[in-house]
Amino acid sequence: MTPVIELRDLRVKLGRREVLQGLSCRLGISGAGKAIGLLGPNGAGKSTLIQTLLGFHRPSSGSARLFGLDCHKQARAVQARVGYMPENEAFIAELSAVAFLRIMGELSGLPGETALEKAHEVLFEVGLGEARYRALGTYSLGMKQMAKLAQAILHGPELVILDEPTNGLDPAGRARMLKLIREMKEEHGMNIVLCSHLLRDVEQVCDEVVILNAGRIVHQSDLEAERRANRRFVELEVNGEDRDFAAALREYGVEGVSEGGGRWRIVLPPEVDLDVLWRLIARCGLNVHRLTHRRDTLEEIFLKAVGHLRHTPGEAADVQEVAGHGRL
Repeated sequence: MTPVIELRDLRVKLGRREVLQGLSCRLGISGAGKAIGLLGPNGAGKSTLIQTLLGFHRPSSGSARLFGLDCHKQARAVQARVGYMPENEAFIAELSAVAFLRIMGELSGLPGETALEKAHEVLFEVGLGEARYRALGTYSLGMKQMAKLAQAILHGPELVILDEPTNGLDPAGRARMLKLIREMKEEHGMNIVLCSHLLRDVEQVCDEVVILNAGRIVHQSDLEAERRANRRFVELEVNGEDRDFAAALREYGVEGVSEGGGRWRIVLPPEVDLDVLWRLIARCGLNVHRLTHRRDTLEEIFLKAVGHLRHTPGEAADVQEVAGHGRL
């Protein structure tokens, strides 16, 4: 199956500086309706990669392909199948939203009447139906973000590249934007590349992630598989005789280390549910004072990938606490 994105030892120079340094990966290989998160610190090469995929930069060596098409040599064919929501706005302030979208639709190859019809349709889809005749210069930041999304999906692209789509949005606007992105993926079968500095946005909507740092790929993974494989780390404090607890844990292949005084550090493998741990605690007749559990977040995966974090922090992100010393 042809991947949505395929990079083969991609190198791109801007002036004398090699910004992208030998990128190789295959993304979106399982079919339509996939979302790919593109992450990296400032200066990692994300914008250069996006512009290369859009055909604006010529590789110094290697290749970048979308749907099997060479992004530089077959740029027009690629651009016909791609929608792009840039981070920065490029509106004609005096034009109404519907007039602007009609122009963008015609530039993408749609006949005038079809472009106008689609402009009305997508503006209603993104919640700008009532404001579609207003000048774009009067729009709020949130409305402008929605208008940028509307022009990106107007012509029904197979791939939509979204550069910081939730930038500057309030919580309600951010939730609506993410809902629209999920609908594009799940209901319309569009493939998405989401470039964002908000890692929670990527966690919520993306199926795959690739992390760049200093022009190189430092991490690539299937997020769903990452979630399944990610082990959980448990810190436990119990009262009672816990001599047999380690043996009980080993029956299920669970690693546990006693620190004395009823304190335990436990690693749950992916196939063992947390409920198993509670049953073992009850079986051993222990009273739980405190139980905390956590797993690696995308933020930690990101920080490890770019070299800012060596080990998983000890602080628990998900806390379950049993007050007092009641038995389960």
